[in-house]
Amino acid sequence: MNYQKILTEIEAEIQPFFSQGNVASYIPALANVDPNQFSMAICMFDGTTYGVGDINKKFSIQSISKVFTFTLALNYYGKELYKRVGHEPSGNPFNSLVQLEYENGIPRNPFINAGALVTADSLVSIYKDEAFNQILEFIKMASDDENISYDEEIFQSELEHGFRNFALVNMIKSYGNIKNSINDVINTYFKQCSIMMSPKELAKSMLFLANHGVNPLTNETIITESKAKRINSLMLTCGHYDASGDFAYKVGLPGKSGVGGGIVAIVPKKMAICVYSPELNKQGNSLIGTVALELFTTKTGLSIF
Repeated sequence: MNYQKILTEIEAEIQPFFSQGNVASYIPALANVDPNQFSMAICMFDGTTYGVGDINKKFSIQSISKVFTFTLALNYYGKELYKRVGHEPSGNPFNSLVQLEYENGIPRNPFINAGALVTADSLVSIYKDEAFNQILEFIKMASDDENISYDEEIFQSELEHGFRNFALVNMIKSYGNIKNSINDVINTYFKQCSIMMSPKELAKSMLFLANHGVNPLTNETIITESKAKRINSLMLTCGHYDASGDFAYKVGLPGKSGVGGGIVAIVPKKMAICVYSPELNKQGNSLIGTVALELFTTKTGLSIF
């Protein structure tokens, strides 16, 4: 299959969708991003990469980081983790407080903000002051790339304006489901969201989830086959917040979005994909990214269904 030709076709077909979404304005450092960007990278098991747009330009990965932190936490805690964070779709916006209250501080899944805060807390319990560094080292290992870091300006912007996340972490703490200091947890969480990666790096870093937990480029086992299956299933059912069902319906691949404009998607036993376009739809997912992935699975027939 000529993937490069297909990507070029997609790049032409998504053009009419520009200006239909909005960049994430509630984080000032993200509000200044040029909205008219589109790039898409595919990474194969042998390391071959296909792309359109500037696939080496880094952006703030935001909630895509939750895949990495959940992988780390699940690797360490196993099923014990599910006592603190569930594995069901929430059906609510990514930063909702409502569900937390009537479910006694147990977030529905690790991909909404509340669940990611509990996951961050679980990593602080293991690694203490080194929690963020361990997350960063894990991402460097998964992507086989040492040149990955976080953006201090975006981190500070999140700290200054992330009031909803402070509310979430305090509410969870009130139910006893945050074990460490709120500052340690929130700093770890905001830093992981501020990590900068390119579509090429992100596609490469997700290959282990397409290959039963083993990085096909290095043959390194990152997570067990069973846990890789669980992560993929959560990406399919919960990876796009309250639009997860719509994404599964239109695209038909496990995926995870971030308000920075990125989406990663997994084609089991074949490849990993990352698309970047910063204009978001009402649910906080990349509008053009979603369209591009729908076009990709339609043209290639590579949906899991």
